[in-house]
Amino acid sequence: MVVNAVEYQQEFVQVDGARLGVQVYPEPEGVTDAPVVLIAPAMGVRARYYRPFAAALRAAGLAVVVADLRGTGESTPPPSRACRYGYAELAADIGAVRAALKPRLDGRRTVVLGHSLGGQAAVLHLALHGGHEVDGLALIAVGIPYWRDFTGLRRYGLLPVSQGIAATARLLGVWPGWGFGGRQARGVIRDWAHTARTGRFPKVDGVDAEAAVRRIRTPVLAISVDGDQYTPHPTLDRLCAKLTAAPVERERYGAPGTALDHFTWVRAAGPLAARVADFATTLPVR
Repeated sequence: MVVNAVEYQQEFVQVDGARLGVQVYPEPEGVTDAPVVLIAPAMGVRARYYRPFAAALRAAGLAVVVADLRGTGESTPPPSRACRYGYAELAADIGAVRAALKPRLDGRRTVVLGHSLGGQAAVLHLALHGGHEVDGLALIAVGIPYWRDFTGLRRYGLLPVSQGIAATARLLGVWPGWGFGGRQARGVIRDWAHTARTGRFPKVDGVDAEAAVRRIRTPVLAISVDGDQYTPHPTLDRLCAKLTAAPVERERYGAPGTALDHFTWVRAAGPLAARVADFATTLPVR
């Protein structure tokens, strides 16, 4: 199914000296009080990349908001040596966007949907800031990129490459984006490299994030994508295993005749959008 992309309203949320770019899509046609999906993108991926997916979600009857991660797209500050933010700020930013949207969207079922790094931030947001106003968590092409969960040459290459990226970010004060992830603050790269090395979340603001994740009770839809080179199926299995208190629906996604990977699923996501809509509309009412 091909769904035409639609225009969004560009808005901004101010938080801690940063400006978060938020794209608010029109309400789905013929639907009132539709469930809301807030999308947190992958590392270095602009919010506008998700326009085809947003259109498919709208066609499935959902209201859609996409927020650029701090330092990416319309969000500031641009990563530099002066930036010290990491996973703690990315997780808190999701809460800031939700709070800004609350006057318009309060009372509706709300799903936070994360892709890749955005999925890790979404998990940490629920773990550290509580999920009292989030009805569901959807994870698509997300995982803990622990090097032992990969196969072949990638398994033995990921550890030195990820730690080399982290060392470069420490040395330069920022990750320049050489061939991976776009330009990033060194704190983000530090925390990402920790997950690649250990298979565990780092401590966040002194909090044991691993223990906090185990306390999440929000229903979870977790979908890995065939052909995903960065978060293959076992990496999402590892993340789901941490969600010991949450009801988790674990699925795999493939599109026959279409070559998918960590990014291209966004442009072949009609069935995924329908699955997310079914998940959102059947969540228990708070």
